[in-house]
Amino acid sequence: MSSIDFAIESMASDLVMLLIEDKHFSLEEALDVLYNSTLYQKLKDPDTGLYYQSPGYVYSYLKNEIDTGKMA
Repeated sequence: MSSIDFAIESMASDLVMLLIEDKHFSLEEALDVLYNSTLYQKLKDPDTGLYYQSPGYVYSYLKNEIDTGKMA
């Protein structure tokens, strides 16, 4: 596993925890929402650089996608 892959997986884990805490999702719901989001597709693309941003910053985009149905 490369350091970028590790950073992406770490970010995904942080985002799942934020969904559980903020939106009161179950673990399964949080995983489903994250892995089916546009944000996750962008997070997996190293060219976006999202993997090295703060979890709070990246979560703001995910939260917006959940609330509005689209990426900001």
